[in-house]
Amino acid sequence: MSKNLKTVPDNVIEYQNKEYWEERYSKLESHETFDWFNKTYKELKPLFDIYLPDKNVSILMLGCGNSTLSEDMYDVGYHHITNVDFSETVIENMRFRCKDRTEMSWIVMDVRDLTFQDETFDAVIDKGDVWNPKPEIVENVKKVVDEVVRVLKFDGKVLNHFSNLEIVLEHKNGKIR
Repeated sequence: MSKNLKTVPDNVIEYQNKEYWEERYSKLESHETFDWFNKTYKELKPLFDIYLPDKNVSILMLGCGNSTLSEDMYDVGYHHITNVDFSETVIENMRFRCKDRTEMSWIVMDVRDLTFQDETFDAVIDKGDVWNPKPEIVENVKKVVDEVVRVLKFDGKVLNHFSNLEIVLEHKNGKIR
């Protein structure tokens, strides 16, 4: 259950500051959750059924936060999920909360500078890290997209959620379509 936290900071540029996220997550208990756009596995399942029918794929969850999405996906058979967030607090809380889901990993990492090898993942899921940015955030969005393309395997998929629009991009011939 989520606490009644202010969801949007006074200035959305705060989203790119690690300190904002550390403060936000330090106010929550490890069992509390928040799903951006109120999109849970149940709402996203039809998208996963179409684009990720094979549950034995390697998935990178960008900016995982304390969402239940990875846990819910794990519980239905998607076990190879790597969750990244640059908040140490939320990663520690999620490691504790998901300690029995042993095939899932939790890593402190900035999505603008992923340390994975090229073509590591079959799918990358982002529920809102780079949605509808203001002009001053565009450079950071470009960094995230460049990193996603780099770590995505040939024929991999990017599932991205922008408010009410689901976007699926496919990586073919070195290009995202």
